[in-house]
Amino acid sequence: MANLALVLVNLIALPALLVFVVIINPSSHADAVFVSIDCGFTGSSTYKDENSIVWTGDEAFIHNKHESQVFNEYYSSNTPVDWTSTVRVFPTLNKNCYTIPIGKAGERLLVRASFRYWDFHNNPNYSATSPGPTFELQFDGNYWTTVVTKPYDIVSYEAIYVAKANTTSICVAKTKDNQLPFISALELRSLDFKMYSHVDSNYALLLANRHTDGTNQTVRYPDDAYDRIWVPESGFIFTKTVKGEARSIDTSSAQDNPPEAVLQNAVETIGTLWSLVLDTSGLPQSQDQKVRIYMTTYFSEVIRPLKSSTDKRSLQVLVDGNPYSGTIVPPFGSVSTVYITNITAYSNTNFTIESTLQSTLPPLISAYELYTITGPLTQATTSTKDVEGLAALQREFKILQKWSGDPCLPSSFAWEWVECTNTTIYATPRVTSLKLSGFGLFGPLPDFSSMDGLQKIDFHNNSLDGPIPDFLGSLPNLNLLDLSENRLNGSIPTSLTQNKHLKLVLTGNCLSGMSCPPNDASPPPPAGPPPPDSTPSDSPAPGRSPPEDSPASGPSPHNSPSPGSLPPSGLSPPDSPLVLQTPSSSGPNQYEAPPPPLGHHNSSEIPSPSGGKECSDKPQMILGIIIHVSLISFMFSNF
Repeated sequence: MANLALVLVNLIALPALLVFVVIINPSSHADAVFVSIDCGFTGSSTYKDENSIVWTGDEAFIHNKHESQVFNEYYSSNTPVDWTSTVRVFPTLNKNCYTIPIGKAGERLLVRASFRYWDFHNNPNYSATSPGPTFELQFDGNYWTTVVTKPYDIVSYEAIYVAKANTTSICVAKTKDNQLPFISALELRSLDFKMYSHVDSNYALLLANRHTDGTNQTVRYPDDAYDRIWVPESGFIFTKTVKGEARSIDTSSAQDNPPEAVLQNAVETIGTLWSLVLDTSGLPQSQDQKVRIYMTTYFSEVIRPLKSSTDKRSLQVLVDGNPYSGTIVPPFGSVSTVYITNITAYSNTNFTIESTLQSTLPPLISAYELYTITGPLTQATTSTKDVEGLAALQREFKILQKWSGDPCLPSSFAWEWVECTNTTIYATPRVTSLKLSGFGLFGPLPDFSSMDGLQKIDFHNNSLDGPIPDFLGSLPNLNLLDLSENRLNGSIPTSLTQNKHLKLVLTGNCLSGMSCPPNDASPPPPAGPPPPDSTPSDSPAPGRSPPEDSPASGPSPHNSPSPGSLPPSGLSPPDSPLVLQTPSSSGPNQYEAPPPPLGHHNSSEIPSPSGGKECSDKPQMILGIIIHVSLISFMFSNF
């Protein structure tokens, strides 16, 4: 019986978010991850399918659940049928990610992402022959594949890779207008580290085909402890199924740990002159698109060796007619394995099994797997310094928590409000710009001083308050800081005013020496048009659909309002701002401020209890008192 465990996880990019993950341990690996996520299932409990696999809902693993849409083909998201009846659609953001804890870095994982499309948007132009959405699938900042869907077809993609951290992220990314990414199921399984180690861990394996021969039944968990799905072979000709006579099969010699269930029977040709041609349909169709492949073939003798003294079976693996392996004599009660790697292939490449001249029995095969090998994976995620700083911003401003996955990778799908360095796969990406203009951010700026690669910071047109943090003046690469149109108060740090390399934009705040907006001024509205209603649409603009129960409705001003559009693309200052002068070789920057109003004292002499917010009211108050006293004196003198 599988061991059930609950793991308490603190997700790196969110503030103390508690996530309970169902983990089943089906193998000898003590900390094995075995997670099955029904995407779109919102029930509070788990359910078990016909394979005794426990499925859980997906809300604990996603950050953008409030702006995603859930559909159930049977109209009741709390009544589990199976994962094929539910779906989660992502109408906002360019990239939406699932973050799954895996215990430790260096875990070898099998990840399976599945998609089943139907007309969940009730499109009047929909038909059963209409193509489904196309979008990109990613893992840990790497491109995985382009998902192509068709109505009611189940499309699954499987990858094997070594995780670089104690979590792994699986993302769907929008690549075409009017085509919204979605996902139906996500499954993660730990593998023994020795498995599939013929391929360097800096590369991933993407499944092309996995077949069991000699049976018409699909084999998976619990017969395969790692829940690999072995599909019956259907493409052989001039073959027959042979039932194995061995009571058990020793698989310890096979490095990739095939399940005994796929080795109990086999397929053999009807004679020694015939060969077995393996399925390559999962490979690219064009010779110009040849890819590196990894194939594992399994051979187990099905006939007792003493049944006939004249019986002898020996065979060989060939690639395009050329011998690849030596002579193979399949063992009875055990397994012989041939690993094919370091070659390129496409769908018309011929992988064949043939009898040798000495064999009296035809060639056979028990099972095989075929993978393509990716290019080198990114060896570094976004800098830990930047991840820490971004996490601080997400803790302070909840509207930013819907972004997840690697902030900078893949480079074409960085978070909408950051810019990153263009790096190679071996270099650590750094965040160079924060583009948070018009996000409706409330409250003081948190400490994100660890982000020492920042060159541009744009927070203009929000409702930030409190003093300007001193750490901003210590960011060594900063050349633009735009804090205009906020409610910041206090004095300007000298580390900023004396930085001759910095362009500083501060207009529209309550800083010392400046007039400020009234205390009852309403916060700036989010940029863009009003958010659409909740009716699903085929083409909502990314980032414009607000959460149904957005944190904006809560009591904390930091949570409201939510942005109505994507962040602005530029970092140019607003029209006619109060700008600290551009760098001058003659000395430190001097800012241009309006002369203080009559009766206003220097803030260093008479500090205002409100941090400068009353600076524009004092002259009027003094004038009113003088007029009031004069009127009283005039009345008494005439009395």
